Amino acid sequence: QVQLVESGGGLVQSGGSLRLSCAASGGTFSSYSMGWFRQAPGKEREFVAAFSRSGSFTMYADSVKGRFTISRDNAKNTVYLQMNGLNPEDTADYFCAASLKYVTRLEADYGYWGQGTQVTVSS
Repeated sequence: QVQLVESGGGLVQSGGSLRLSCAASGGTFSSYSMGWFRQAPGKEREFVAAFSRSGSFTMYADSVKGRFTISRDNAKNTVYLQMNGLNPEDTADYFCAASLKYVTRLEADYGYWGQGTQVTVSS
């Protein structure tokens, strides 16, 4: 079992950048693929990005491709989401999650979730 804690959220102006971090503990970090999801007010939770269990295969939602970058540092048991070119449509609660799949964009494949961190982009 693994515990996940997100950090790095906050208020940023349109066009700005933020880097989110997710620290894992209580499990073998390298056994999991890692993902980021987000949920805006009044909307369903949606997939953002994922990083494979081994190697460095990544997947992104079309809405963030070219602007967001997911990475992981196994030595620090941490996954990151670098967000550039932010706009108000990116305002949401952001969650990291861990999966035993090699890599996946499906919510149902993720068994462990963090509590989330708020990102607000002002216009």
